[in-house]
Amino acid sequence: MSTPPTSPAPASYKTTPNRSVSVRGVTFVYRRLGPDDGVPLILLNHLSAVLDNWDPRVVDGLAARRPVVVFDNRGVGGSGGSTPDTIEAMARDTVLFIRALGYDRADLLGLSMGGFIAQVIAAEEPGLVRKLILAGTGPAGGPGIDKVTSLTLKDIIKGVLTRKDPKEYLFFTGTEGGRRAAHAFLDRLKERTDDRDKAISLSSFRAQLKAIHRWGRQAPADLSRIRQPALVANGESDRMVPSVNSVDLAARLPHGELEPLYPDAGHGGIFQHHDSFVPLALEFLEP
Repeated sequence: MSTPPTSPAPASYKTTPNRSVSVRGVTFVYRRLGPDDGVPLILLNHLSAVLDNWDPRVVDGLAARRPVVVFDNRGVGGSGGSTPDTIEAMARDTVLFIRALGYDRADLLGLSMGGFIAQVIAAEEPGLVRKLILAGTGPAGGPGIDKVTSLTLKDIIKGVLTRKDPKEYLFFTGTEGGRRAAHAFLDRLKERTDDRDKAISLSSFRAQLKAIHRWGRQAPADLSRIRQPALVANGESDRMVPSVNSVDLAARLPHGELEPLYPDAGHGGIFQHHDSFVPLALEFLEP
C-alpha cells in the first residue's frame, strides 16, 4: 500500500507549501503534489541542490499524473541533522524518510548524486522500489565521476569571475542553444517567490563532495542486483558525470532502458528537454 499523507496535494510546485516529518528525531523538509492515489514518485536531488533546484516544468509535468514527493535529505536545506559523507548513508536516510511518510512502495527519480542514492536503495531495499529513473548519473566506479569535485570547484570560481550561476557551465553546453536553455532554466527556478528553501550549507556541500568522490573511486558496481525496470536519461555532452556512464548503466542493468541521449545537452539534459523527458517518464511509470 502507498498512501500519501493526509490533506489535499497542491497542483503547482510554485505554490506547494513546505512540509516536515520527523525521522528518528530529525526534521526532514519536503513538498508533495499531484493526485492522492498511486505509487509515489520520490525525487532525489543533485549535488548542492535544495527543494528550489528542481525544474518546476519537470515536477509539475510529472505531478499531473503521479503523486510526487521532493525532499531535502539529512542536513540539506531546511532539513535538520548533519549531512553524511557516503552515498550509502544518504540512501539509508532516504529509506527512513520514505517509510516515515507511510509509504511501503515507491518509484525513484534520481538525478546525478540522487541517481547514486537510488541505485543503492534499489539494490538494498528491492521490496520498497518499484521502478527507477536514473538521470545524469552513473554506476559506482564510473569513469570521470571522481573528477566531480575539481570540476565543480573550477566552475564555481568561473561563475564568480563571470557573475554567472555555475549551473550554466556545469549543466549546459557552451553552444548558443545551450546558453539559451541555461537562461530559461535559471529563470524557471526563480518562479517561486514565497516560502523558498534554505541554501545548502558549506559543511553539507563538502560532505556531499566527499561522498561523490568516494562513489567514483569505488570498485565497479555489481548492477545485477538491481532487478527493477530502470529508465536511463542524460544529455550527450555531460561534463559532470560523463555521458558514457549513462550508456554503461543502461547496458549493465538487467532491465535497463536508455533514452537516446539528448542533443546539445549536458548534465541538465532532463531540464533542457523537459518537454520530451516528462511524457517518456510518465509512460515508463505506468503500472
